[in-house]
Amino acid sequence: MSAKPSVIPASMPTSARQLAAMIDHTLLQPQATPHDIARLADEAARYRCHAVCVNPVYVGEARRRLDGTDVRVCAVVAFPLGATASAVKAAEAREAIERGASEIDMVMFIGGLKAGEDGWVRDDIAAVVAVCRSAGALCKVIVETCLLNDAEKDRAARLCVEAGADFVKTSTGFSTGGATIEDVARLATIARPAGLGVKASGGIRTLDDALRMIRAGATRLGTSRTVDILRAWSERGEPCASS
Repeated sequence: MSAKPSVIPASMPTSARQLAAMIDHTLLQPQATPHDIARLADEAARYRCHAVCVNPVYVGEARRRLDGTDVRVCAVVAFPLGATASAVKAAEAREAIERGASEIDMVMFIGGLKAGEDGWVRDDIAAVVAVCRSAGALCKVIVETCLLNDAEKDRAARLCVEAGADFVKTSTGFSTGGATIEDVARLATIARPAGLGVKASGGIRTLDDALRMIRAGATRLGTSRTVDILRAWSERGEPCASS
């Protein structure tokens, strides 16, 4: 079994290139076409993003488009509800990795968490973590903070730690709300001392949004507005990562 991948602690970026390296350039809309995925991959390569984040059906297309670059491919699993059997989540993650994903963003069993089924939730995460670890891939867990109260957010973060995940992620972007500064800070308080990263995702549309999330404790960002965000940095006097 491969060793757990390292999660590098984040500091505030001082250049557009550093910011781009913290971004998963994302396209998860159901109407996305292969042409859209090709454009996403080309933008991620141009701006030197950390990864593209796509639905599993497009992992192979994204990986082929990104051959010869350092941009990783991230696939979502049990997206966006998380209400999928653990064995199916694990199989979905395994196939995505075989197709070229090196990061998996799985959705937590949210109903189980709210019902107090902590052991079930922990085992559900651990099943996907085991697949990721055996392949040297990262596992991020989407906890959908907008559906949780503060005590549930804390439990969700602790279960991610106990299950061996690499990141806690705020949101799918498909529910009733996205990332907030308060939720990022709350998750970071538990996750980061344990060596996990925090991915803020959902509603990050501007450069100021991005910087506020990092300041609150995010070590990774998920956004479909990557190009706008990096261009905004350029407009403030710093060349974009593509220059």
